[in-house]
Amino acid sequence: MALKIGIVGLNGIGKNHAACYQEDELADLIAVCDVVKERADAVAEKYGIKAYYSLKDMIENEPDLQIVDVTTGGIDNGSWHFEPAMEAVGYGKHVLVEKPICHDVRQARELVAFAEKQNVYLGCNLNHYFTKPAERAKQYIDNGDIGELVYCLAKMGFNGGELNYALAKSPKVNGHPYFHMKAFLTHPFSVMRHFCGDITHIQTFSDRPGFRRSAGDVMVSINSIHVKFANGGVGYLLSQRGDAAYGLGGWWSVEVAGTRGTFCIENCVEKVSYWKAEKGIPAISSQPAPEVTDFGTTDFNRTFNNRLHAFLEDVSNGVPRDQLRANGRDALAVLEYTFAVIESYERGGELVRPHALPPLTGDPHFMK
Repeated sequence: MALKIGIVGLNGIGKNHAACYQEDELADLIAVCDVVKERADAVAEKYGIKAYYSLKDMIENEPDLQIVDVTTGGIDNGSWHFEPAMEAVGYGKHVLVEKPICHDVRQARELVAFAEKQNVYLGCNLNHYFTKPAERAKQYIDNGDIGELVYCLAKMGFNGGELNYALAKSPKVNGHPYFHMKAFLTHPFSVMRHFCGDITHIQTFSDRPGFRRSAGDVMVSINSIHVKFANGGVGYLLSQRGDAAYGLGGWWSVEVAGTRGTFCIENCVEKVSYWKAEKGIPAISSQPAPEVTDFGTTDFNRTFNNRLHAFLEDVSNGVPRDQLRANGRDALAVLEYTFAVIESYERGGELVRPHALPPLTGDPHFMK
């Protein structure tokens, strides 16, 4: 049976979610909400549903509502997430929230704890690993084809360079030094954690290029981040916000190497290559050709459909809350990493240990 959904926040990403729900047999979008009346009215008219201008009104006037999808934005793309998410959880509704889960890590800790107390599902749109290449890569890991983790290399950013640069005019971006970190690092960190586990140590060397300085742009847009995983593996993340032209691998690549093999995903949705570690592989020169699985697509937008469907599927199946894919605790983890990056940057590149995650307690309804 389709789950009854209401969306709060009808700017670009909210419209995207609404369109995804129209294609999903598990979704029944029954209402939308935005404090900007014109936005709510336009989407409501398009889909023949009810428009509201306060979340309280939407929840109290739609008694069958089961899920509130929080797609509001704000400063650093996240300052308007906490209040509506907390309000919806307070009414006992399941919540899916856009990334980052919150603008401030203390708010995120409070939200995750409150959802646990209210016994509701809290998910986040960590959509970058809801892809066919990621599924195949996870199979390599689960089948033992990677072995013990040695390293993870991630590169995610935007194409650009100084000739393409223009100072952002939006007050949600301009004047905020950590916009790129808060708005973007959620994604690469979530992918690294998905494949390699929890991160225990973080160090960054971050800066911005001269053309940003000359324009008075304070955004710390170049992030060079070193990490250590709980399992002993090491990692590196390079992220930049349109400060350079693409190099090898394009805007998105993740390489995970272990004692038995290595995989590399290119362009998020496009393909995954796997190199098997075998006796007799040359140490430096040529190596055997990889096993390449090309999925024949570069359409990144389908990751939204995939992720939203996974959330609906998990809620429909009543999975234990700690087994909800891309759950609130997962989103909190990557925000903790982001704030550790900020702390390391402010300390001139010192090593930082991210704040500990809340312990997993298990759901008594499922654990025998």
